[in-house]
Amino acid sequence: MVKIGDVELGEFPLLLAPMEDVSDPPFRALCKEQGCDMMYTEFISVEGLIRDAFKSVQKMDIYDYERPIGIQIFGSDINSMEKAIDIVERADPEVIDINFGCPVKKVVCKMAGAGILQDIPRMVKLTKAMVERTNKPVTVKTRLGWDDNTKYIVEVAERLQDVGIKAISIHGRTRKQMYKGEADWTLIGEIKDNPRMHIPVFGNGDINSPQKAELYRNKYGVDGIMIGRASIGYPWIFREIKHYFETGEILDPPTIEERVKAAKKHLTFSLEWKGEKLGVLEMRRHYTNYFKGYRNIKPYRGRLVTTPDPKEIFDILDEIADVFGKIEKQMSI
Repeated sequence: MVKIGDVELGEFPLLLAPMEDVSDPPFRALCKEQGCDMMYTEFISVEGLIRDAFKSVQKMDIYDYERPIGIQIFGSDINSMEKAIDIVERADPEVIDINFGCPVKKVVCKMAGAGILQDIPRMVKLTKAMVERTNKPVTVKTRLGWDDNTKYIVEVAERLQDVGIKAISIHGRTRKQMYKGEADWTLIGEIKDNPRMHIPVFGNGDINSPQKAELYRNKYGVDGIMIGRASIGYPWIFREIKHYFETGEILDPPTIEERVKAAKKHLTFSLEWKGEKLGVLEMRRHYTNYFKGYRNIKPYRGRLVTTPDPKEIFDILDEIADVFGKIEKQMSI
């Protein structure tokens, strides 16, 4: 049984990575439905939290059916982080996660996210302060290093464990790589092989199929896998991996009816949670992934991402279900 502190996650948990403008409550609801074991919020600016900025505070919205869940924060100033962690505690997540991995320039230039990988002592000091500030389990998500010359993650993981974190998730790229090239899990495997390590180690990066999930589980010995981009518009990745682990069988991909149903559910919750304008706008990035691989879908997708009226969007989704549903039935005969 894998545990973060006292939080039980099962034998080999699948985690949803925190993704800005993606892993919000509407999207998390779909991932949970498809078998995700542990989810994280979008990353939240501690400066936004202590200023009571609406968007930062709203990101802490969590629902009982999502549990266990982690709220992820980012920042570089210890005083701000301590004030923010007090605010986060009131939202009562199971876990508080510190983002030491975001590679985006506007975050990094403030020595937050992956920027702190340039100053490991500061990273450790900040983490220690967070652990001492809260009774909640504190976890960390980070990368291999700042660049190819600073891949100190094996030592860093040890030092973070020594100051009290309860789990670590590692993206198999450096900050310099951003999301380019192939994720390298070799050092993640070395951390798992380190006899001093006793907290769960989760691997992240490029897991996009059940077969790859099993290969990496067996090859690198991680305690669980964190999935990010492969889940966008495709929450079924969680159920497919779990089914493959249990049976060795590849599930059929979701039908067009399932895809449309998920897109509708996602849109409905987005409208309720964000309001009509933002709900419509922020759903647009998801349609490409929901209907990826369907020939002749482009005209429908074009309408989905330009129509401002929710009712019209639901009508287009119904049209997609009807047109492509007939094609699927013909192909299955």
